[in-house]
Amino acid sequence: MNNGRVFTLYDLGRMDFAVRTGLGKQLLKQRWGLVIAGSTIQYRKRIRAFQKVTLKTKIVGIDARWLYIEQSMWVKGQPCSSGLLRTGVTKGGRVIDTAQVLAALDQSNWDLPPTGYVAEWIKSDADRPWPPVDTAD
Repeated sequence: MNNGRVFTLYDLGRMDFAVRTGLGKQLLKQRWGLVIAGSTIQYRKRIRAFQKVTLKTKIVGIDARWLYIEQSMWVKGQPCSSGLLRTGVTKGGRVIDTAQVLAALDQSNWDLPPTGYVAEWIKSDADRPWPPVDTAD
């Protein structure tokens, strides 16, 4: 499976996750959208055609603006790839506060600050130049 297919399956996994958590209903009701603002992925084992894949999705951190989601793919109990994504909920093309999203899901008291490798990734990603530096002269 190439990297494009892996990302497509991760997209489908996040949609399934949204439906199972009730976020899908709120997306429709509130006329919200979803956005990916950053990602990092590691590939460890090839997934071959027709292999049964288990996809896992979980929220690993929340800050004022973003939900950090970790996704992984497994074949026969072995991890094949893992992705960390900075995701947001949008209204009118703008990312809304996670407090508003959590309130709509009756989870206002849910506190899950990014820690460990998630917090380190956030910090290192903030140091990345944007726009990218053009080195071709």
